[in-house]
Amino acid sequence: MKRGRTTNEANSSSSEDTTGKESKRLKIVEKKSAVVQSPDWANLLQDIILQVFQYLPLLDRAHASQVCRSWNQVFHMPDLWRCFEFELNQPATSNLRTTHPELIKQIIKRHSNHLQYVSFKVVDSSKESAEAACDILSQLVNCSLKTLGLISTARPSFMDLPKSHFISALTVVFVNSKSLSSLKIDDTPVDDPSLKVLVANNSDTLKLLKMSSCPHVSPAGILCVADQCHGLRELALNYHLLSDELLLALSSEKHVRLEHLRIDVVSENPGQTQFHTIQKSSWDAFIKHSPKVNLVMYFFLYEEEFDPFFRYEIPVTHLYFGRSVSKDVLGRVGMTCPRLVELVVCANGLRPLDEELICIAERCKYLSAVGLGECEVSCSAFVEFVKMCGGRLSQLSIMEEVLIPDQKYSLEQIHWEVSKHLGRVWFPDMMPTW
Repeated sequence: MKRGRTTNEANSSSSEDTTGKESKRLKIVEKKSAVVQSPDWANLLQDIILQVFQYLPLLDRAHASQVCRSWNQVFHMPDLWRCFEFELNQPATSNLRTTHPELIKQIIKRHSNHLQYVSFKVVDSSKESAEAACDILSQLVNCSLKTLGLISTARPSFMDLPKSHFISALTVVFVNSKSLSSLKIDDTPVDDPSLKVLVANNSDTLKLLKMSSCPHVSPAGILCVADQCHGLRELALNYHLLSDELLLALSSEKHVRLEHLRIDVVSENPGQTQFHTIQKSSWDAFIKHSPKVNLVMYFFLYEEEFDPFFRYEIPVTHLYFGRSVSKDVLGRVGMTCPRLVELVVCANGLRPLDEELICIAERCKYLSAVGLGECEVSCSAFVEFVKMCGGRLSQLSIMEEVLIPDQKYSLEQIHWEVSKHLGRVWFPDMMPTW
């Protein structure tokens, strides 16, 4: 006859069952946790190799891709081909670096749809290299570029091409990209119709347009861009494209605030170029809409061509004179450029600029960078200029030959006095540093 379990035995058995079930549940949870936390070593290794490849030069990356199949797969991953610079020259006549033709074929075949940030650098002046760049552009039919730069380190290159050939290649990118945000096409035969194609396909995304020295573009062409590309934040162009209408278009309520406007004022033949005058009201509207804009102006004029400029206040912040500029013009700079931050004068002649520098120091309260080349300034006037500007002069590049000793300061004494007012050690330059 079987005897029933006591109460203690029953409780003990129940406790053991509960403990066993809990132990099993913990083991199951641990196994699941191990599965979740177990790394995918293959993917992890590939990610590490990808990060390493991103820091390698292209040639080293190509050599590394030959180690094994896995590394070769990483070599062709889209992340490594979003940004690329094509360097083009003629190997038969130049020892300069160039992108290998076989690599170009591979990029077009396997990675054209991955390219997003692309530049073409023509490192010689040959027409053939510019043609090669256009041939590559014309094959990017599956691309979706965000930035494009056409760079000629030795001019004229792109300007030597038939305009129709260049425009045809560029239009392929304009039509197929749809999301261009940055376009640099200095010294190219781009024209008004091609800019209309650009605007028709990329007006919502274009933020930067750099197109100095593009003789086939008219003021109407650049106005079309300003009228429809309301997100444009940076613009660089020649002065002949600048107009009152353009400044007013950039100042409209629907246009974002411009951050950077660069204007090149260039004359090749003295007396043969007529420069128009921009109305003060247009500048006022522009600066009211974009009060923090950097307005950069490069002047490459002959002295007799400055008459239309600096006759009333303009909001220029960075001013560069690439040729000799007269005392009169520099005096007007001090009177008309209150927002000036940087001033570089490559040459002036043999008349001291004492009064002009003092005037600039008095009126240009934001001036923080100055460079003087073939000019003359007395040591006393220069010390007074530095004293007035004070420690805000973060850059002061003055050729030693510029400074003329006087009764108060010699060349040996001046660096101590200037250093005292700058709050740091300063010496005149032996050569220009800008």
